[in-house]
Amino acid sequence: MPLSEHEQRLLDQIERALYAEDPKFASNVRGARMRSLPQRRRIQGIALFALGLLLLIAGVVLPYRLVGIPVISVVGFLVMFAGAILAIFSRRPGDGGRRSASVDRSPGAQNRSTLAQRMEQRFRRRFEDH
Repeated sequence: MPLSEHEQRLLDQIERALYAEDPKFASNVRGARMRSLPQRRRIQGIALFALGLLLLIAGVVLPYRLVGIPVISVVGFLVMFAGAILAIFSRRPGDGGRRSASVDRSPGAQNRSTLAQRMEQRFRRRFEDH
């Protein structure tokens, strides 16, 4: 049920007062809401993976076979695979999967480096030392 105009104005007024009174708390609450979807997706992926693992094991134990293929195990493997994909590829909204120092121009971006960049720097240092 949508809010009435009066209720929406009151809610906006309360929100503005919260931001004015304690901006750090308000930004933490806003950030927690933004992070909740990827965390939920990751947890769902892990749960799917565990369910798939149980189905895989149950398929080996139970005698249900179609033309010699343990159907429950195949379904379990597919569920495990879907759960792993969901858990691995869940990321923050707006991230886009690209987080390198060359693309990210935010303050402190030079301090953050990706694993590939660190490995490349180490590789170059080894050849420069010899």
